[in-house]
Amino acid sequence: MKKTILIIGGSGFIGQNLIRELNFSKYKVISASRSIPKKYNKSNNIKYISLDVSKKSHFKRIKDKIEIVINLGGNINHANKKETYNSHFVGCKNLVNYFKDKGLHIFIQIGSSLEYGKVTNPHKEQYKCKPNSHYGMAKLKATNYIKKSNLPYVVLRLYQVYGPFQKKNRVISTVVDSLIKEKIFRSSNGKQIRDFMYIGDLVSLIKIILKRKSFNNGVYNVGSGKGIQVKKILNQAKLLIQKGKIEFGSTKMRKDELLKNYPNIQKVKKEFDWSSKFSIKKGLRHTIKFYEKN
Repeated sequence: MKKTILIIGGSGFIGQNLIRELNFSKYKVISASRSIPKKYNKSNNIKYISLDVSKKSHFKRIKDKIEIVINLGGNINHANKKETYNSHFVGCKNLVNYFKDKGLHIFIQIGSSLEYGKVTNPHKEQYKCKPNSHYGMAKLKATNYIKKSNLPYVVLRLYQVYGPFQKKNRVISTVVDSLIKEKIFRSSNGKQIRDFMYIGDLVSLIKIILKRKSFNNGVYNVGSGKGIQVKKILNQAKLLIQKGKIEFGSTKMRKDELLKNYPNIQKVKKEFDWSSKFSIKKGLRHTIKFYEKN
């Protein structure tokens, strides 16, 4: 019998990539977003509903018996503190409260590396979190609320995920788009160290989790497991595209920006027998191919 998955934020970057890889013979998929995607972005195998999880009144729109919830929702622009809080904490809180007595098989929450804040790198799950941004704080509050619930859960703390369908407001998508269009990409000095992971690796992990009949509740760092200077990955993109120009040092780093932000991923590797398969070069090639056509 098919299990029903409710994907919050199904029309977003991660959601679109995940939906394309799910086995529809095993799952009935419901994609919930604030607005239903345009016709050309839809799949015939998906049920779409309009749902704002920060509003309790919207939950009556859920008509199906749900076994699995994947919470990918949340605003991307974090400039508005109230909207970020409502989107990333209140929305998650409402989801937990709605499903806490409905017999879920699993609640998969997408967390963030920014929950850690200024702690020693590489980050380990047992570290005490000290977020230094309102987004990181909202995500941490969501994680803690899930932990206190009676739901079976997995929290995936993501780092820099990139790939097809990502909006052109993240470093990889922006630089790739700029170079393809032969524009100048203005960057900081690029000395920040980050963990960049191709979206295909995240999708493969989620698929592994979905197949599990049993698992340990917990928080898991998810990344490639390799910290890399931003400058190095941007230069790799330039080398592959062979167009455009990158001006390092032409912008300043944000005052609250962390110079180093990368994880220890031993816990997720051990628990789910998973590891990153896409090299930086391979992931960039897939990403470039997508943006050349879009």
